[in-house]
Amino acid sequence: MPIPEDVTGDEIDKDVRQELQSLPKTLAEDVARNLVMVARLIDEDPEGAYGYSKVALRLASRVAAVREAAGFAAYANQKYSEALAEFRAARRMTGGVELWPVMADCERGLGRPEKALDMAGAPEVHKLDKAGQVEMRLVAAGARRDMDQLDAAIVTLQSSELASNSIQPWTARLRYAYADALLAVGREGEAREWFAKAVEADRDGSTDASDRLAEMDGVEFVDALDEDEEDSAEAEAQAQAKATAEVEAPESPEAKTSAAEADGDSADDDLVEDEGRGDEKRDAERDKD
Repeated sequence: MPIPEDVTGDEIDKDVRQELQSLPKTLAEDVARNLVMVARLIDEDPEGAYGYSKVALRLASRVAAVREAAGFAAYANQKYSEALAEFRAARRMTGGVELWPVMADCERGLGRPEKALDMAGAPEVHKLDKAGQVEMRLVAAGARRDMDQLDAAIVTLQSSELASNSIQPWTARLRYAYADALLAVGREGEAREWFAKAVEADRDGSTDASDRLAEMDGVEFVDALDEDEEDSAEAEAQAQAKATAEVEAPESPEAKTSAAEADGDSADDDLVEDEGRGDEKRDAERDKD
């Protein structure tokens, strides 16, 4: 797959670069450039990211960072079985637990929420850092909702991290999930409050909390570009309809009468002109005689 010239491979994380040092230099550079493309496209163009991950995987399948990138690319394309296999491979290579929450979420994607809950209670969770533990809590709450255990989902999300006033990278998503869970059981007042809190914490727009809050308040957003396109289309349709009406409109009786009268006047003028020429001819013959 083509890679832009400005992508050198130096953009990758230093830990990943260190992993790639086990490869020949040229191969390491090719793998690095493909991994950069995966990271660059995974949010806006998941299919494109998936394609680059496949190239990297073909070049260096024994590098844990490559297997992890392939897993996230597959996950972004909802290929949960493939993603889970790649995450497991990466975990075997590193022995780490960082991928445990996303592996559990793959189980949810495969329709196995019970398995996700089992993983949420496994010893590996205690080895996760704070961000990983919050992520695991979000996955567990989602699994509860998958099983229609809505109240249990709310309880699962209640934690010191949720109650904290400090803003962390996970705060917006945690508050959003809690608001959504409250709304699912009809606790609209509390849900609105937590959607508002999610908006306060969502500095990079990782959620649509502002849209959900506006929806609850009955606010509708109109896309100005779409509105202009609609106006233009409507004006064009009106102009076309007018032109069609003018072409197809039947001639009025008055117009027909006027046209007939005009034709009659023209015929009379022609007759008078012919008679005048006849008189002139007869006068000329008499002069000859």
